[in-house]
Amino acid sequence: MRSLIKLIQKTYRMVDPHEGSRVLRNVTSLSWLQVVTYILPVIVLPYLFRVIGPEKFGLIAFAQAFVQYFMILTDYGFSVSATKEISLCHEDKGKVCNIISAVMTIKTILAFFSLLILCIVIYFVPRFKDDWMVYALSFGAVIGNTLFPAWFFQGTESMKYTAKINIIGEFAYVFGIFLLVHGTNDYLLVPVVTSLSALITGLLGQYILFTRFDVSFQFPRLKDLHQQLLAGWNIFISVVAINAYTTTRVFAVGLLTNNTLTGFYSIAEKIANVAQTFPLSSFTQAIFPRLSKIFHKNKMKAFEIMRQVQWITVIVSLIFLPWIFILAPFIVKLVCGGTYPAAVLSLRFLLISVFFISANAFRVQFLLVCGKTDVYSRIHITMAAIGLPLIIIFIYSFSYVGAAMATAIIEAGVFTMTYFTIKKLPL
Repeated sequence: MRSLIKLIQKTYRMVDPHEGSRVLRNVTSLSWLQVVTYILPVIVLPYLFRVIGPEKFGLIAFAQAFVQYFMILTDYGFSVSATKEISLCHEDKGKVCNIISAVMTIKTILAFFSLLILCIVIYFVPRFKDDWMVYALSFGAVIGNTLFPAWFFQGTESMKYTAKINIIGEFAYVFGIFLLVHGTNDYLLVPVVTSLSALITGLLGQYILFTRFDVSFQFPRLKDLHQQLLAGWNIFISVVAINAYTTTRVFAVGLLTNNTLTGFYSIAEKIANVAQTFPLSSFTQAIFPRLSKIFHKNKMKAFEIMRQVQWITVIVSLIFLPWIFILAPFIVKLVCGGTYPAAVLSLRFLLISVFFISANAFRVQFLLVCGKTDVYSRIHITMAAIGLPLIIIFIYSFSYVGAAMATAIIEAGVFTMTYFTIKKLPL
């Protein structure tokens, strides 16, 4: 523990006081958000799983995995490309307004396109037509995600707004679930509440964007639209590839098994996601815009900061993940209300993948910081080409546990490729 504290202190001294305090403020804001985001589901998940049952829980998880593809489409890659552009030119109001207008226009067009695809799938595919209301009601989350300008708040290092708005949305979600969902027949109200909370955060984000910041919307030129599409393309392809072996896991389990087994697997994923994103996500989001600025001035300094922060993450993972691994049976029983060995085994395999993700997070991010989006894309496309067939084969062979087993193998592969790629980078 002493060595960890010394490493943190050494890393903090590598940045000037202003940079360090700005990052810490953003980490604090996002950490509060994550505390709320993950404590509230700990309360809601066991309640929801018991009240609507594993079958309906699995159906809703399958629908959420499906609409997640539309969120990927509407995001396009702007969470990285637009964030980086905003971070480098946030003092030039004219350029910022051009970026905002172009990005929001593209996202809106993609949202309408997504709705059209959803309608076609619901009408022509029997699996989706039978429960069309679940998918239609879940789509509100896509609209809310389209509206929320997280990329702008991150680029301007104003993550306090992201935290505050999302905390409001989370409380609205929890309040709605406990107020409205009391039995199996209320399962349709779950996507309603989810969508409404997303819409609240999206609209609040738009309100803050145009009232607290000196920006305005103007109809974008074709040149600006083309520039933003070009800037986000490699990231978009990478995100599609990443989701081919992440979001697709729940979707594939739903297609190849049944709603009940999907419910149990999605519970294991949700628990693993807590371990994966808290507090790692706070640091990656807070550090990305600042590290981009440091790299612009001093490449070696940015690389050294990345290396030190990555070591801190590895040490923290080695301290905490084994405890979750050991307590997995107790955690699953607490959430599901029973002993489910396959869910426990899935969680443990997913925790192995969480370690590889944590041990690789800042290396992957550094490829984006130094503008190697093509390399970043190539790594994830390669692993998607390997990982997607692997997931399907493993689910056929081992049921939903196979999805977790495949995930551990895939993330180990991503870690290995990224590690050797970073070692060869010319700085």
